[in-house]
Amino acid sequence: MAGDAPRTLFDKVWDTHVVLTREDGQALLLIDRHFFHEGSHHAFNQLKARGAAVARPSQNIGVADHYVPTRGRGAPIADAALRHMVGQLTENAARHGLRLFGLDDPGQGIVHVVGPEQGLTLPGLTIVCGDSHTSTHGAFGAIAFGIGASEVAHVLMTQTLWQRRPRRMRIAVEGALGPGIGAKDVALSVIARIGADGAQGHAVEYAGSAVRALSMEGRMTLCNLSIECGARCGMVAPDATTIDFLRGRRFAPERAEFARAAEAWLALPGDPDATFDRAVTLDAAEIAPIVTWGVSPEDALPITATLPDPARAPDPARAAQIRDGLDYMGLHPGQKLSEVPVDRVFIGSCTNSRIEDLRAAAAVLAGRKARIPGLVSPGSTPVKRQAEEEGLDRIFREAGLEWVESGCSMCVGMNGDLVPAGERCASTTNRNFKGRQGKGARTHLMSPAMVAAAAVTGRLTDVRPLLEGRA
Repeated sequence: MAGDAPRTLFDKVWDTHVVLTREDGQALLLIDRHFFHEGSHHAFNQLKARGAAVARPSQNIGVADHYVPTRGRGAPIADAALRHMVGQLTENAARHGLRLFGLDDPGQGIVHVVGPEQGLTLPGLTIVCGDSHTSTHGAFGAIAFGIGASEVAHVLMTQTLWQRRPRRMRIAVEGALGPGIGAKDVALSVIARIGADGAQGHAVEYAGSAVRALSMEGRMTLCNLSIECGARCGMVAPDATTIDFLRGRRFAPERAEFARAAEAWLALPGDPDATFDRAVTLDAAEIAPIVTWGVSPEDALPITATLPDPARAPDPARAAQIRDGLDYMGLHPGQKLSEVPVDRVFIGSCTNSRIEDLRAAAAVLAGRKARIPGLVSPGSTPVKRQAEEEGLDRIFREAGLEWVESGCSMCVGMNGDLVPAGERCASTTNRNFKGRQGKGARTHLMSPAMVAAAAVTGRLTDVRPLLEGRA
């Protein structure tokens, strides 16, 4: 920290967590919260090989999500490999005395849904997890990022991590979003604007009137996708919306302690004259419903657009990328996005599986039938329970979609939920890489409302006409 120089939100949180700084500029950061899941077993194996213990058990929380099946919950997992992965997680948590939101826990869900929902994600914290979309937690004004297996082991043994301070970037979205436009459309618009590596080496702070108007669910979606434009992390400054969300959460501070914490959280936003290394501004009124067409999240366009022509690309590298994307996706230049047929839909993942997301999809599906099959996986058991209390599950079922348990599900295709080879899926997930949802699967990313519209029509569809006359 350089004296009393104006600081960004990121700088304020970073500076309070630096234990020491090396001559090469790397800082040893104190880590407040570490989430781990089934894929963290490599790090626990390193501890076992060294005979090491977890330094601060209370600050390391396990969640079963990546490999858990979304069907047959309550019975033994039929697949031996999946059963082994989930069993390892249970054993590692028990061995080191760590809290675990396992399959039988009423709070189980996707790690990036569980943390905020339980009040474990709080403003001003440093949060890490062996998952790239840990950036989700930055919606609360925390520095949150994904780490690798060796870093997970380092955190388990020391509750610290070596990091180099990234540059700072401000992405402002000003104005009001139109009807049917949500945080997913904003995020995909940002990625399309700056590119898949446009924020590389930066910590992004989202600002502007449109961002402030988002719910916490929307802000989490926005920060979740920060990693898809290359950012190290994404953040939104805490405000009254943040405080209201956290009040009464299971592990959040209580009563007078909460009041003191809230006062400190509201002091976190960056100084008015703090400077950023880069700034980008988007006009909210220009954002339309967005869908991806290629094999990178940056391959995104408004639903009203036509597919790009590689012959008109600005350079050979981009032309090759366009050709590759169109070829894999089975599309052709100049084709209208609204004419692209879809084989199935998926609503879920750490990006869009919260109650607000399910309500948005149900608003489109209510009283209508899906023309294609689909899967709806809520982000946590509490979300599932709330959705069922509100009758959202009946809307999905009556539309013809399958209502299943919580987990990463069809986002990662490692738990039995797959898109068959060659099929096209309208998905609320965060990555449309080749084979992400299954070998040969073709993924189009979009908002929950847009996925619901695709389910009703059997093709990529502008959701706005389907919402007319509906609350």
